[in-house]
Amino acid sequence: MSISRRKFLSITCRSAASIGSFGAFSRFGVLNAFAQQASNYKALVCVFLFGGNDGNNLVIPFDNAGYSNYFNLRGGNNGVALAQSSLLQIQPASSSMPYALHPRLPEIQTLFQNKKAAIVVNVGNLVVPTTRTQYLNRQVQVPANLFSHSDQQNQMQTAGPDSKSATGWAGRVADVLQPLNAGAQYPAVVSVAGAPIFCNGTATNPVSIQPGNLAGISCSEGTSICSARAQAAQQLLTFDTGISLVQSASQIATRANQFSAVLSAAVNNLPALATAFPTTGIGVQLKQVAQIIQARSALGLQRQIFFVSLGGFDTHGGQLATQDALLAQLSPALKALYDATVEMGVDSQVTTFTESDFARTFQSNTNGGTDHAWGNHYFVIGGAVRGGDMYGTFPTIALGGPDDAGSNGRWIPTTSLDQYGATLAAWFGVNLTDMGTVFPTLTNFTTQNIGFV
Repeated sequence: MSISRRKFLSITCRSAASIGSFGAFSRFGVLNAFAQQASNYKALVCVFLFGGNDGNNLVIPFDNAGYSNYFNLRGGNNGVALAQSSLLQIQPASSSMPYALHPRLPEIQTLFQNKKAAIVVNVGNLVVPTTRTQYLNRQVQVPANLFSHSDQQNQMQTAGPDSKSATGWAGRVADVLQPLNAGAQYPAVVSVAGAPIFCNGTATNPVSIQPGNLAGISCSEGTSICSARAQAAQQLLTFDTGISLVQSASQIATRANQFSAVLSAAVNNLPALATAFPTTGIGVQLKQVAQIIQARSALGLQRQIFFVSLGGFDTHGGQLATQDALLAQLSPALKALYDATVEMGVDSQVTTFTESDFARTFQSNTNGGTDHAWGNHYFVIGGAVRGGDMYGTFPTIALGGPDDAGSNGRWIPTTSLDQYGATLAAWFGVNLTDMGTVFPTLTNFTTQNIGFV
């Protein structure tokens, strides 16, 4: 028998999609035997903003002197400064200075005021604590290929100083917490935004699903045809020729089909959530996350990690309009996910956090945009979050100042990604003895938990 790899995968995938959901409910019944106590459940939701979101227009000094400095350095009315009258004021609990949020973040403002959201400022990938003098004089190791999209996206997802890691920090978290998910028949790490390295572990096999597609696989051509297709697919999936390529493809297709059936059965047996989600791309992704969280007991999982994304933040030109539209999608979607966790009674067990490639320069360019930078500001949302406050050290807003890597406002991070991630991982259940496995450079930083959750 001669069959090419492409032909085999094509036949297998078409056949698996035609099997239907027969047997799914029997597996669903088996899964109930592995259901864990809901009180021990926790989930992390990473929302990655691809392209480099401009944190300088996300969180803005609101006192008169601070805003005036911001306005002038961002180019005033001819640059990328936001009008003070449009900003949404917030007062961090530990600060005497007022700040403000971008005008398209009213839902985040509400969460912050209700102490369900925190802001972690000037976070970025670091190898060791780094000052301007050390950076300019090359006295310390810094992350490889700074200001590169691909490298910084990789490093923010892997917590590595270069782009060589084969695993992401979420995957490594899942690796060390595998005993908590013993008996589960669905992966602990789920992406609804492709196959990011963030999700890959050494022992953890993540799953990537298409959001809005949990109705279950089906066959509509009639009972006899569907039965024949199911039988043919099963023969293909159990066919052992001794050819490693065929065996590997069979295992992948079998696992994909099993996961689809299990998840469909679990979700479709639950009542619809009352919380309304936006119909935007990010809204659909987060609704899918909420539905899977709702099925947590049926899936037998005590720990889950999710990856969702929103792209388009590479704003070298026309930044004000572009970021305005993107944040108008992000804010209500994040609030909807939080509201859904309240509806499910797990708001203190689900923590959502943002990441991005990097920030953008404080100084605008001639196209009404900004260029690639470094340290950025992030949101953390959830009932367990010590909200209503700002964590980390806000950069000194001065071009060529003490926190600038150059002369146009590329802030050197004052909080490392390792500290940011380790704080989340500690809440999630990772022991201090395992932190070095997840975050290899964490020991270079004196404060390893910055206390926002």
